[in-house]
Amino acid sequence: MYDINSFKIKENPVILGLESSCDETAAAVIRGRKLLSDKIISSATEQAKFGGVVPEIASRAHTEAVDEVVRQAVSAAGITLKDIDAVAVTYGAGLLGALLVGLSFAKALAYTLNVPLIAVNHIRGHMAAAYLVEESLKPPFITLLASGGHTAILHTQSYTRFEVLGGTCDDAAGEAFDKVARVLGLEYPGGVNVERLAKNGKNCVPLPKCLVKNSQTMQFSYSGLKTAVINFCHNAEQKGERVVKEDIACSFQHAAVDPLVAKTVECAQKRGVKTVTAGGGVIANGYLREALAKECKKAGIKLVLPEKGFCTDNAAMIAAEGLIQYLSGNFSPLDINAKAQIPLK
Repeated sequence: MYDINSFKIKENPVILGLESSCDETAAAVIRGRKLLSDKIISSATEQAKFGGVVPEIASRAHTEAVDEVVRQAVSAAGITLKDIDAVAVTYGAGLLGALLVGLSFAKALAYTLNVPLIAVNHIRGHMAAAYLVEESLKPPFITLLASGGHTAILHTQSYTRFEVLGGTCDDAAGEAFDKVARVLGLEYPGGVNVERLAKNGKNCVPLPKCLVKNSQTMQFSYSGLKTAVINFCHNAEQKGERVVKEDIACSFQHAAVDPLVAKTVECAQKRGVKTVTAGGGVIANGYLREALAKECKKAGIKLVLPEKGFCTDNAAMIAAEGLIQYLSGNFSPLDINAKAQIPLK
């Protein structure tokens, strides 16, 4: 019988992670902090036909793929299902139907194996991706979180406790990248295509930085930056002027990324923290990675940067956060429900 109070905590548990919050059906296996396997079945190609993620299509794709991706992850890890000590799964935030597929599968598997179910906050999974890079990484450190739904700078004080130092008050960075991509006529996913276009452009279009003026906290605003790009393109069109999309993409990328990098390093210096980490889909952006590495080196700060594959949605990061919750004995009941939105904390 499944009883969350009866499970004993092991030192180096084998944890299966599941992720299905959007258009990636993913499964990964870790033993302690060592990654044994990481598999993804994506429906992104199908979603691209519609210019973005269609929730119903994503949910159906998860239903078709979840069993197979788990089989692949378990096989690649060189284990059997009986070796699994816990099942960690994203329960929010994300597309509700998509989340329910992964969560339902995880519940059934945890119940069958009689192992703990660990419900993971997707955003905390992004934050935990850094632990996959360096097994000896320990708090405290400053974390730059930049994804499609969240943009924030956090002081990670312990494995389970953090303080939000600043964040966006409207659009997130990833959201802005996708919206600007549509303005420029680029295909989904937008972020990677904006970056690709920006490589051949110049930072010459006057655009506002994404910082909120006169704010006591380190707040960001991407709504105005997005609108500035729209207005620039519209005004040029009205005047019959040629719009150099490469220059717009490059200028937007600088305006969106430079303040994030500068404020992250500033937070580390003010708090006397010697390590910076990062997580979220926008952290896969090549310019951001180069700029952050450059500024951290200049400031004498150690940078622990997840591989690009661990920045976008994946199950390895869910397993990594699952390990933190497992060691804290934070197990979930089988009646836990999926949530489309979850507070950052």
